[in-house]
Amino acid sequence: MNPSATASPTAPAATGAASPATLPLGDGEVVLIVDDVPDNLAVLHDALDESGYTVLVATSGEAALTRAAQAQPHVILLDAVMPGMDGFEVARRLKAQPATAQIPIIFMTGLTDTEYLVAALQSGGVDYVTKPIKPREVLARMGVHLGAARAARAQARQAGQARNALDAFGYASITVRVSDGRLMWQTPLARDLLMKHYGTAAPVTPQPVVDWLRRHLAAAQAHIEPPRLTVEQGACRLTFRLHRQTGDEGGTGDWLIVMREEDDASVIDAMATAFGLTAREAEVLYWVVKGKINRDIGDILGASPATVKKHLERVFAKLGVETRTAAAAMAMSRIRPLQPQFEG
Repeated sequence: MNPSATASPTAPAATGAASPATLPLGDGEVVLIVDDVPDNLAVLHDALDESGYTVLVATSGEAALTRAAQAQPHVILLDAVMPGMDGFEVARRLKAQPATAQIPIIFMTGLTDTEYLVAALQSGGVDYVTKPIKPREVLARMGVHLGAARAARAQARQAGQARNALDAFGYASITVRVSDGRLMWQTPLARDLLMKHYGTAAPVTPQPVVDWLRRHLAAAQAHIEPPRLTVEQGACRLTFRLHRQTGDEGGTGDWLIVMREEDDASVIDAMATAFGLTAREAEVLYWVVKGKINRDIGDILGASPATVKKHLERVFAKLGVETRTAAAAMAMSRIRPLQPQFEG
């Protein structure tokens, strides 16, 4: 027996039981068996133990919930019919808790009517085996679901590494579920940026972001990078870029979105220094370079179009030009070498 396992009473090996050498190896993965009469499952317990699994046992629904939360088993073999809390309720409660929601549950049942089998799957089970239990069948089914669980854990680790790398380089990132637009995960920087630009907080995703994601989903699934979403707030820009899909639910699933904020305040300061402009004159020139007309600039700066016109006339005089186009061209030629990231 594995010394770290919580063993149930053993029983003589069944005649014709499969040789342990023919069974898949568990490599130390933890299995929780839940049955109010564990003596009935002694042969299964031994077969799992001899195949390299660490076997834990719970004899009631309440004990199963406690043991699952503490031990975080890789798979649960759950008896459907138990006194008190039955297996269906145990499964529902396990799936309702984030810490245990991803653990595969295989029901063990003597009930073969369709309604009971459907109830097992609807309550959160991924599979079922019927009693009397056949260890070889259980091990084969466990192998399938454990393989899928390993792949999901590996994908989660890779996604976590990608998120950490993005954060390390100053990017904020969020994960959005396409089906309902729910914000599933966010970095602290992303939380601050969403609150600053949209006034929203998780689990709410700003609607323009959801609409943008759904509009370009087909292109992203075809590995064609869609256009980025850009939101401007004064001289500050927040951009969104689809990075990768982190889940697959019929081709939708969750998507990791990278956010980056860029602030052109340094560009405005550079314009003021380069041309001897006041702060307000530099702001006006900045928005001229961005292609804004006087009315739009007034709305942005909280000034009338007439005031903007006066500032612009002084800008023309200081730059020695007569038109908006000439002023923008001179500003770009002088500022671009100092601020390569600036785009007109």
